Amino acid sequence: MSYEEAPDHDHDEDFKALEASFERGEPFVILTDNAPAEDHEHSHEEKKRTALWLKKHKTELRTLVRAMIVVEPNSAKRMAFKPFGLAFGKLWGFPMKLASSREEAMEIADKLLSEHAGASTA
Repeated sequence: MSYEEAPDHDHDEDFKALEASFERGEPFVILTDNAPAEDHEHSHEEKKRTALWLKKHKTELRTLVRAMIVVEPNSAKRMAFKPFGLAFGKLWGFPMKLASSREEAMEIADKLLSEHAGASTA
């Protein structure tokens, strides 16, 4: 997933991609190489659309998305994201994890997904 805010970025496409992942019915993680900007201001319409979408998909978000893993090589930036990650988790219903590299992110993802696989076979 990318959080780059290009003027022509279509958030509906992001929502459709998540919905397609929900339809598979399998747990997954979201991996991004660029973190959501804390200071990005959403329009009233964007906030409303997102709130409605979150409400509609609350169950899937809480049961299928294990985490969003943000790859951030800079340790100071990773530390700065921790408070934002708490608010993010409350809003979206799944935690934000931070990794220093893509390799570390994949290790976190493997662990989160294998924990689910072990729990579902027990």
